[in-house]
Amino acid sequence: MFVLKTVYLLRSLSNPQRTYVGVTTDFDRRLEEHNSGKAPHTARFKPWEIVVVIEFSNDTKADQFETYLKSGSGHAFAKKRFW
Repeated sequence: MFVLKTVYLLRSLSNPQRTYVGVTTDFDRRLEEHNSGKAPHTARFKPWEIVVVIEFSNDTKADQFETYLKSGSGHAFAKKRFW
């Protein structure tokens, strides 16, 4: 079975300065976890809105892009292009 990996960027509605970057194979489930408080790292700033969702057919590329977005230059890229 072919499963796409998704890199996603979220913004907190309760504190719009807070953003989150993640990767998953089940985006709908993961977004529900963020918004219901089941994800410990994001529970404090729920609810979350979707900013960008990018699907990858290559798991390695998805993981690399998520890592990049969490790096210094990736933060700058995301700030300029997405936030």
